[in-house]
Amino acid sequence: MPPPKIVRIPSLKTIEAFGEHVRSLDLDLQFEPQMSVGDASALTRPLPFKGRTIGNRWTVHPMEGWDGTTTGGVTEPMIRRWQRFGESGGKIIWGGEAMAVRPDGRANPHQLILNEANKAGIAKLRETLLAAHQTHYGKTDDLLMGFQLTHSGRFCRPHGPQMEPRVAYRHPLLDKKFKVTSDDQVFTDDDLKQLVEDYATAAKVAADIGADFVDVKHCHGYLLHEFLSAYTRPGAYGGSFENRTRLFREIVAAIRAVAPKMEIGVRLSAIDLVPFKPNPELAEPGKLGPGMPEDYSQCLPYRYAFGVDQKNPVAYDLAEPVQFLKLLESLGIQLVNLTAGSPYYNPHIQRPAIYPPSDGYQPPEDPLVGVARLINVVKQLKAQFPNLIIVGTGYSYLQEYLPQVAEYYVRHGHVDSVGIGRAVLSYPTMLAHATTRGKLETRYVCRTFSDCTTAPRNGIISGCYPLDKFYSEKPEFQKLKDVKKQAGAGKS
Repeated sequence: MPPPKIVRIPSLKTIEAFGEHVRSLDLDLQFEPQMSVGDASALTRPLPFKGRTIGNRWTVHPMEGWDGTTTGGVTEPMIRRWQRFGESGGKIIWGGEAMAVRPDGRANPHQLILNEANKAGIAKLRETLLAAHQTHYGKTDDLLMGFQLTHSGRFCRPHGPQMEPRVAYRHPLLDKKFKVTSDDQVFTDDDLKQLVEDYATAAKVAADIGADFVDVKHCHGYLLHEFLSAYTRPGAYGGSFENRTRLFREIVAAIRAVAPKMEIGVRLSAIDLVPFKPNPELAEPGKLGPGMPEDYSQCLPYRYAFGVDQKNPVAYDLAEPVQFLKLLESLGIQLVNLTAGSPYYNPHIQRPAIYPPSDGYQPPEDPLVGVARLINVVKQLKAQFPNLIIVGTGYSYLQEYLPQVAEYYVRHGHVDSVGIGRAVLSYPTMLAHATTRGKLETRYVCRTFSDCTTAPRNGIISGCYPLDKFYSEKPEFQKLKDVKKQAGAGKS
C-alpha cells in the first residue's frame, strides 16, 4: 500500500478549507467555525479542583531539553525554558520536565534528578516560572504546578548514548531494538521495594520545594507504563490487573505517607499499538519509508501492551484503561493527562506529525487521523469519568486551527484542559493569543519538523531549531543538519 498523500495544514488557508479536508478523510474531528475570545471562550473558563480554582483550560506538558548537568542539576537553558512555561498562560504546568527519581533511571545523562542535591536548583526553576507568570498575568494563585516523576525503564541512557535498560518483563519485539539481552535486566520484586522508596523520596523533595502535585508517570513505554502490560511477568507484579497495578498502588501509598498534602496525578498512555518500523520498499529517495507494523504474527495473542486489542494489536481496546481510571477514582486521584503509545516505537500515534524523527518513519496515515484518534479516545473516557479532570493531548499538529478545535471539545465537555507541548517553546504566548486575539501568529506556529526529537536522540540538546534563534544560532544546529542528512529523514 503506497504512503498516504498528506495535505499540509498551512496550505489550508481558511477554516472552511480545513473542514473540507477533515471531511475528505472521513474523520470525527469537530471545531468551532469562529474562535471566541475573552470571557466568551470556553478555554478561559476556570476549573474547580479540590477547593481551589485553576484559571483556564490550557495545560503545558512536560518537556525535557536534555540540557541539565551530568549530576541531574539545573542549567541556564533550562531556566529559560521554565520562564517560557510561565509566560505561556497555561494554568496547569504538568511536570515542567520529566524528573528521574534516581540516577540510573534517566533517559539521558543530562536529565533532571529530583533529589536533595538538586533541590535548590529545581526550586529556582519553580520560582522563575511563577515570576514570569505573575509578570504577564498578574497572579499565580490560580496556577497549578506539578513535577513529573519517572524511571525510564527500557529507555534508560544514564551515562551516554549506550542503552542501559531495566525492564518489567522480556518483550519479544522490543528487546532486540533496545538492547535487552539478559533476564538480569528485569527488575526483581525485591528491586521494586527500593524503587517505591525512591519515588517517595523524590515526592518529598517536590513537596518541600512547593509543587502542587506530582505526576506518577505511566506513559510512552517508560517503566511504570510497561508494568501495566506485564501480563507475562510471574509473581506479585505481573499477570492479573491487580498485580500489574500493585507497584503503582505501593508508590501512591508511599508518597502519601511522606507528603500527605501532596496531590497526585497520572499521565497515562491510555492506548497502544504494536511497534512500527519504516517500510524500505516504499521509501522515497532521501527519506525513510512509511511506517508499518513489526511482524507480530508469532506473538498472538499480543500480551505486551496496555490498551491494545490482543487479537488485533494494530487496534486499541479501552477495557483496561477504563479499569485503571476506576482505580484512580478509588484512590482519590483526580488529575489525569491522557496520551498514547510511545515516541520510541510508534510515534505516529503518540505525537502526530508530518516530519519524522531521524530514527522514526514517514507517517503511515495523515497525521489528522492520529489527532482524531487521540481526541476521541479522550472524549470516550471523559464521558465515563465526569469527575476526573482530564487533560487532552495531540493538538499541536492542528497548527493554525488548534484554538478552534480546542474550543469545541472544551465547550462541549469532552475534555477539561487542552495540553500543549513543544509548540510553546518557540511561541510561548500562543495560548494567550488564541483567547485574546482569536488567532495565532503563523510565523511562530510549530510545523512538527521533529528537530526537537531528532536532536536528543543523537546526543544534541533539544529545542526548536527552525523557529527559535536561541537554538538555530548554536553550533549544535549544524550537527543536527548532518544527522538528518545521514539518516535520510528528509526535512524534519
